[in-house]
Amino acid sequence: MIKDNMVSGFSFIKHGLTLEYPILESVQSIDPLCDEVVINVGFETPECDKDDGTYEYLRDNLTGERYKFIKSWWDPSIMSRGLILSQQTNIAMEACKGSIGQYIQGDEAIHEDDLPLIEEGIRKMVDRKEIEGLLYNYTHFFGNTDLYKFDPHSYRKEVRTVRLGIGLESYLDAQGFRFSDGRKPSAIETGARIFHYGWARRENAMSDKKRAFEKLYFGKDHESEEYTYDRIFGLRKFEGTHPALLKSWIEKNHNDVTFEQLNDPRIFANFKNWIRLMVEEYTGHMIGEFRNYKKIK
Repeated sequence: MIKDNMVSGFSFIKHGLTLEYPILESVQSIDPLCDEVVINVGFETPECDKDDGTYEYLRDNLTGERYKFIKSWWDPSIMSRGLILSQQTNIAMEACKGSIGQYIQGDEAIHEDDLPLIEEGIRKMVDRKEIEGLLYNYTHFFGNTDLYKFDPHSYRKEVRTVRLGIGLESYLDAQGFRFSDGRKPSAIETGARIFHYGWARRENAMSDKKRAFEKLYFGKDHESEEYTYDRIFGLRKFEGTHPALLKSWIEKNHNDVTFEQLNDPRIFANFKNWIRLMVEEYTGHMIGEFRNYKKIK
């Protein structure tokens, strides 16, 4: 039963410790916004009796009645195109009791400075039923937590707060949300940020992640090569502050790679992407941008 004006946080994770996800800090970053938090932890067997310790780790650190834990088996028969990620998100989403859902993935975090912006957005959702989601500005860290990607292939915004009980579902590989008929949710800007740390971990953890995720997209028998950080176009230096909750995780996961080592400065070789970035800089619109939402005022 959906409870009006109640905010339900929800997330999912599998092998969070092995893959060095900041899952605890991710959940804690949305905690001040939520009346309850649902966490779906993935297991390797149908009996849900085998994981890497993530379930106990989260249960030990997130105590109290407001936290609801779910055990879920990641069925290898649906491990293609990343669809298991939306399935697992939907399991957590369906267990929420609130009318507003605050989503966070295990490699994301909200900055404490942005909580008032999100609270204001939630108040607008309560007052205006046509608002089906809230948009967040993304910072995608790469290689290190003082570097981030700003290439045309990195999504700039995504919905992370949704109206529950209206048919919205996690979509494809869980980047965003859609209705079952494919319709995009109507969402407003908040100015709040999501800090995405998925590509800013140590290379051994990234190799484990690469193997795990490529199986989700290409099947359980897919063989992966070791991961190394390569040069990319559109790399920028991060000069802001991180969420305070991430301080210890950032110190532990620091990499010895620099902007000079990872940035690809070649304009001619990246000419199409360079043009797209120039157009975005001067117009505010990215050519060919993929959006899971319909932006409204």
